[in-house]
Amino acid sequence: MKKVCVYCGSSSGRRPEYGYAARSLAKALTLRGIGLVYGGASVGIMGEIADAVLAGGGEVIGVIPQALVDKEVSHNGLTELNVVASMHERKQVMMDLSDGFIALPGGLGTQEELFEVLTWTQLGFHKKPCGLLNVEGYYDMLCSFLDHAVEEQFVKSHHREMLLAEDSPEKLLTMMEAY
Repeated sequence: MKKVCVYCGSSSGRRPEYGYAARSLAKALTLRGIGLVYGGASVGIMGEIADAVLAGGGEVIGVIPQALVDKEVSHNGLTELNVVASMHERKQVMMDLSDGFIALPGGLGTQEELFEVLTWTQLGFHKKPCGLLNVEGYYDMLCSFLDHAVEEQFVKSHHREMLLAEDSPEKLLTMMEAY
């Protein structure tokens, strides 16, 4: 993997562990020489992971819609910032630039982006690994829900297995590299 897309919150969340996890993932990426692709913002967990990758000497590519640039949330110190017209274009560009996808804790946008790229995997549009960095059990209920969806026969077990989950950045990246 040369570049990993990380979906995460534009807020910092309630727990300091979320920021710590973003910085830990950044360190794991830079130690492996893996660049970061992300939503291009300077705020929240998004800003934390970008700043940490940059501080570690890594490459950071942001992709942000013009409407968010206009709200002054874009990060001005990135290796590269791609300004696009829409959220749909943002997601496509992020997918095209990335060799894998990780969701850190985040809100509705994080979940929507993760599930879209996971659906694209299910449909065979790409074969890139998708993972959850399950910080402090943040994604436990989501994983349980997906297991329930398998039990209720709305999700096939081999599709459920496409979403990797781990609480350690190093272990998650190792799983993704072996995917």
